[in-house]
This record gives sequence, structure tokens and C-alpha cells, in this order.
Amino acid sequence: MRVLIVEDDGALAGALAIMLRSRGDEPIVARSGREALDLLASVETDIVILDLGLPDMDGAAVLEQVRAWSAVPVVVLSARHDAAQKVRALDLGANDYVTKPFNVDELLARMRAATRGADAAPDRRVVTTAAFSIDLARRVVMREGAEVAVTPTEWRLLELLAREPGVVVERERLLDSLRGPSVPHSSHYLRVYVQQLRAKLEPAPGTPRHLVTVAGVGYRLDV
Repeated sequence: MRVLIVEDDGALAGALAIMLRSRGDEPIVARSGREALDLLASVETDIVILDLGLPDMDGAAVLEQVRAWSAVPVVVLSARHDAAQKVRALDLGANDYVTKPFNVDELLARMRAATRGADAAPDRRVVTTAAFSIDLARRVVMREGAEVAVTPTEWRLLELLAREPGVVVERERLLDSLRGPSVPHSSHYLRVYVQQLRAKLEPAPGTPRHLVTVAGVGYRLDV
């Protein structure tokens, strides 16, 4: 079983990884919310252990974004004992909530319960608009029943927008995701890639309905 551990405490994350590996599981560690979202979009994962106190964003925000496109089981592991925090996490889609300090056997039992029947759960890693769909797990874009060929750079841009539908993604974040030896760090090139995607995906690229510019801020994928 592949387990994504989202935990900024290196000692705890390492201990969990060692324990899971000894049981034959495959642990992956993310030390921030953004790293967790990137891994979930690119790596098949069976269950997530999610800390709420992350350095870059609240774990509840990570959970909310994940639930927009994935049904992967999530067990929250947090030092927050407040009942309101537990209720909020469960309402956002967590399968269970375990407080620190925790008993390892109890955590494993709750993980087993969370994954029970997960194979029958619908896969929501497909983001669908009125014009096209984005399968984040298979890295496939479909329009009018046909697969659309996108370049690796176009995919990275589209993937980042699709992970947060309806949310404005800042230019700087998008540029960071595109950064590479062949991609200049310039807003001009970002506009070029967005225009290329619009030409491939929007029914009317000149008046886009889905790949929307938010002036002075960035871009948003409207579904």
C-alpha cells in the first residue's frame, strides 16, 4: 500500500515511514501542503496521513483541495484536540481523525478501516468543464470525445490550475511550476502557454470561459 505522509515534523514523518516500510507498505513523505498536492496529482496513492499544522498552508485547506478531485482515503493526524477542528476536518471529507500523541496500532486500524472499500469508491481525479475534461491520474485531456495532445509544459500549467478549480493561481506559482532549462521565467511566456491551451481547449479562444485571466494576479480554471 502506498501511503502519503504529509507531516512537517521530520522525526515523526521518519518514524512513521520506518514503521510502514517494516510492514511492507510504501511510504512517501511530503513536508508541506504544496508538495502533498503535487505528489497526489502525479503519484498513485492508496491513503494519506495528513497533519493539519503545515508550514505553508493549513492542512484543512489541503484536504478541501484534494476532495475537489480525489476520493483517496485521508486520515488526519493532528495535535489539535478541539472538537470543532475534528468536525471541520470530517465535514471537509476526512475519513478519520487521530489526535497526537497516538497509539500506532490504533492508527493502523483506522487506516485499514479508511481503505476498506476504497476500490469501490468513485475516482474523482477527473476535472470536467463544459468543453473538456482533465484526467489528473492518467494525464489525459479530452475534448469532444477525442484526446487532446498537450506538451509537457502545457500539462504542468493545466495540472496546477486543475488541482484548484475555481481558485485564482498566482502568476508566480504558475511560473515556478513551468521553470526549467527551456522555459524562461517571464510572464510573457506564461501568456503564450495559456494562449496555446486556449486554442486547443476553448470553443472560442478569444473569449475564454474556462481558462480565465484574473488581471494583475494570475489565472483560474472555471468548470
